[in-house]
Amino acid sequence: MSGAIFRDPWGIPHLRADGARELARLQGLVTARDRGWQIEVERHRAQGTSASFLGAGELSWDVLVRRARVADTARRCLARLEARDPETADWIRAYVTGVNEGLDGHDAPEFARAGVLPGRWEPWTPLAVWLSTHLLFAGFPAKLWRDHAAARLGSDAVGLFAADGPGTSGSNGWLVAGERTVTGQAVVAGDPHRFIEDPGVYQQIRLSCPEFDVVGLAVPGVPGIAHFGHAGTVAWAITNAMADYQDLYRERLRRTGAGIEALGPDGVWRRAARHTETVEVAGEDPVEVEVIETERGPVVIGGPEGLDGEVPEPGEPPLAVALRYPPRVTGDLGFGALLPLLRARRVADVDRAADLWAEPVNVVLAADTEGGALHRVAGRVPVRSDANRVRLVPAWEPGHEWRGWHETPRAGLDDGVAVMANQRGPAAPLGVEFAPPHRARRIAALLARRHRWSAADMAAIHTDTHLASAAPLLDHLAAFDAPDLTAPASALRERLLAWDRHMDADSADAAVFAALRSAVVRRLAAEPALAPAAAPPPYPDVFRPWLALVPRIGFALEHLLSARDLFGIDRPAVVRAALEEVAAAPPAGTWGDTHRLAPWRALPPEDPREEPGLSGDHDCVLCTSAVPGVTDLAARGPAARYVWDLARREDSRWVVPHGASGRPGSPHHRDQQPLWLAGDLAPVVTDWAQLTKESDV
Repeated sequence: MSGAIFRDPWGIPHLRADGARELARLQGLVTARDRGWQIEVERHRAQGTSASFLGAGELSWDVLVRRARVADTARRCLARLEARDPETADWIRAYVTGVNEGLDGHDAPEFARAGVLPGRWEPWTPLAVWLSTHLLFAGFPAKLWRDHAAARLGSDAVGLFAADGPGTSGSNGWLVAGERTVTGQAVVAGDPHRFIEDPGVYQQIRLSCPEFDVVGLAVPGVPGIAHFGHAGTVAWAITNAMADYQDLYRERLRRTGAGIEALGPDGVWRRAARHTETVEVAGEDPVEVEVIETERGPVVIGGPEGLDGEVPEPGEPPLAVALRYPPRVTGDLGFGALLPLLRARRVADVDRAADLWAEPVNVVLAADTEGGALHRVAGRVPVRSDANRVRLVPAWEPGHEWRGWHETPRAGLDDGVAVMANQRGPAAPLGVEFAPPHRARRIAALLARRHRWSAADMAAIHTDTHLASAAPLLDHLAAFDAPDLTAPASALRERLLAWDRHMDADSADAAVFAALRSAVVRRLAAEPALAPAAAPPPYPDVFRPWLALVPRIGFALEHLLSARDLFGIDRPAVVRAALEEVAAAPPAGTWGDTHRLAPWRALPPEDPREEPGLSGDHDCVLCTSAVPGVTDLAARGPAARYVWDLARREDSRWVVPHGASGRPGSPHHRDQQPLWLAGDLAPVVTDWAQLTKESDV
């Protein structure tokens, strides 16, 4: 078999081969060439070896990955594929062959800077990369926060800080059926919200062979096009369903002469699996990690002796927490869906592929050229007690076992439109906390403003900056009597009440609102009534972002300001004091002066530059998340934008934050950045005659 690599004007790879297996090899090859440093960092993160060259800052992550048995779970999942779906297993092996070919002799400058050479990928490595990428995606550490908040502030605090305010995951997606478009064919559009990384977390690519021809957004290091794809006659997209499918169990462990035992719900102590691993740390001594697994799952926090610095409550055993997650239980990561997705021709094909999906749990939208439409949840969510879904549960008590799997819900279209934005939609029975409804409502309202839409119109929705969640804070301002305020504060109040509530980068009013919001958050966090939750429990550092009080208040602010009572705190007084504070020293510039992009990089750039200012905010459709009370910088935002046109695939559009290449110095390393910042999209090129052939491979 043979294949060839083509490039479009943006350097995006278009791959053509004689068959699916050869095409997978080409995808692995071109990914290694374009994103070699990036995927090697991900391989190390998936194996728990990143601290060996990135330093002690990665140690807590590496320990979690080791203790959660990520690599071993990936091996199990590959073994299951080899037994039940050998074609997919062979296809993954071909991808890995291509990756290793592409990494051979790779000269990306980051390798020399880090003092590390490219390693060798194993057939299970793509599964480990996928699993580690999504290990914290379902937010199981939120259960640690709920436990902490309930213990320190009382059970009512759990609802006050619910993620219907502080959602940390997010994406937008919408489907407009043919009856609502100018062409009579559907349009599927959206933007996944992830931490913005450099290189980006999505790879624009085209995969073409006699069986299929798909353009889409791939995850570097993983074969196929799992999340966002256009196959010509059918297109699909996803958002995070916000389902709860990972459980945390408090374990009672004891050491014996033979090892470690865990107390089960039947009152019987049973042997737990145990071994030790060594984590290398650049510039420091290696760290030995005890890896324990009970019948519930791997122990990810503590152990028989608890945690360093932990003082157990009277009568409570030392802390040990086990994580139970579906791929570890079933040996299935859902990779059996990847080839059927590429081969899909109609919505029914996407639907059948979605039946095979496992993790993460997503809401899927799809449309085809025959008028078919799909709006459903895909993934595996266990049936168990409600207590499991909310907080840590005792492993030694009965009633917390898993009892099969939920059927995944489905939904339809409303007046020819479906919107998914992590809100309480079809996935509501499967989750506990969802994103606020603001983005979903705003997208639906914008789509309702006209009856006919085109693919070219969708960028205006992608870039909408209206901030509905500003209302509770502005309502507090409206309730003030002006004579009670100083003249500067009264003027600032009037200014904000007249503000259009758009978080535009060039808006000075948006900057003032953000400053007021942060001042309110900090003042609430300083209230004595909330002080018991300020000091987080002594959990590993990797969980600290979920346990910090100030960000929790920042993301839940609209709930905290509008709740009937907030632990007796005088909220009008807090807001008034914050208003006076900001009025005395208002920000001098615009929102974009401080709301700047803050992408994650494994290594600091050799040529540091000031990152661009951004429009949008956490609850805007243009979701560029600051952390109120902590920073205006945006580490999270649209990791890609796409518009799939079912009438003519070549009228589709897409863009990523940086560019197609992960190599510094490449002309395609940052050439899409101006488009991404402006809300513009690049055309999807499908005519082979318009492409430049790079090589036969």
